Amino acid sequence: METQEQRESKKTSGIKSLNPFNVCLVVTLFMIVGVFIGLGTKNPLWVLIFILPAVIYEVIRTEPGASTKFSSILLLIVIILELFLILFGVNYDLAKFFETDEKYVAGYSLPLGDIKVFGPLLTAVLSTVLIFRTYGPYTKWLSVIIAIGSLVAVYLISPTFFTQALKLIVNGLFDRLYYAF
Repeated sequence: METQEQRESKKTSGIKSLNPFNVCLVVTLFMIVGVFIGLGTKNPLWVLIFILPAVIYEVIRTEPGASTKFSSILLLIVIILELFLILFGVNYDLAKFFETDEKYVAGYSLPLGDIKVFGPLLTAVLSTVLIFRTYGPYTKWLSVIIAIGSLVAVYLISPTFFTQALKLIVNGLFDRLYYAF
């Protein structure tokens, strides 16, 4: 008789044994479809739904390390919470709550505003962190997909906030690249 641990191990090893290139290709195409549907309908919900398989596979692929597994799990939690916020139309001003215009998260100073904008912004930052902290090419690939999808979601929620977010992430990338060389 199999134990629960053995059944879970088989499930995980089955998923991990899939060809990562093919899975990454499929979730990339899936995310691209979600981006086009989201842009066509001007609804970020589609982008987040279609990015979910990439985030789930990122959680599965990310090996435990210096904040990498935690970051990938946090990505999944934030995406799921963001879906609920959009579905239920929750509006909440984080800047008023924290009594500040920005918060420092994962090495980035993030501007605060509506909570629905902060979720995809946070996932863009967390996936950017994973780009630099993970070693495998497939986890990096997934991180790039998630970052792009998150930025599209930010754009769909608030086009004016998007320019701030893009500037923030590009500056962070240049800072990280500068320290890498």
